[in-house]
Amino acid sequence: MALSGDGRYIVSGSDDRTVAVWDLQTGARLHELTGHQRGVDSVALSGDGRYIVSGSGDGTVAVWDLQTGARLHELTGHQRGVDSVALSGDGRYIVSGCCGDWTLAVWDLQTGARLHELTGHKGGVRSVALSGDGRYIVSGCDDETVAVWDLQTGARLHELTGHQGEVRSVALSGDGRYIVSGSSDGTVAVWDLQTGARLATVALESGIACLRWHPAVRFLVVGDVIGNLYCLEYRQG
Repeated sequence: MALSGDGRYIVSGSDDRTVAVWDLQTGARLHELTGHQRGVDSVALSGDGRYIVSGSGDGTVAVWDLQTGARLHELTGHQRGVDSVALSGDGRYIVSGCCGDWTLAVWDLQTGARLHELTGHKGGVRSVALSGDGRYIVSGCDDETVAVWDLQTGARLHELTGHQGEVRSVALSGDGRYIVSGSSDGTVAVWDLQTGARLATVALESGIACLRWHPAVRFLVVGDVIGNLYCLEYRQG
């Protein structure tokens, strides 16, 4: 699920192979986007609210016009289902991650061209995130690592180790300084984006399912696999 930056729209993906666009104020469904051949596992919205990106179990990434519901591109190249998608803050680039083929791909949103295939993980890519300035990609993987990549060159800058289970979710702070990762081992870790240093770790009751930074940077929202929701405060320095 994704929320538009202006708070007007919600976008959801479903096992029924569709993407839905909803009016947040009224709850009305504005569009049902069809075309994927398997369930939709991940959705993202561009910062300007113009584009939707969806990743599906059919191995494709689709780009849609939010206002009209038209499908603009179908991006192919992954060998298995696409588990995670993210958009750069300027809306120029899409990043997708695949558990089945262990790769990430970087795409040009306007043309649909694949710019990079990022390899090096030794397991499925569960989660991807992009820094607000569009310079860095972060990925979380079944091989228990977090990787930091240069978006322009495709080079891997850091491999962050320390989790004892697959990394199921990654996110970047709003100021672009910090990475947070959540693992099936029940830990949440905070890392310095530039140096790769591990700054903090907290152990929770069960495996981590999802997490997000609050825009204020100090707070993390974390959900685990048994239904608990946590709000954690990160005190810098």
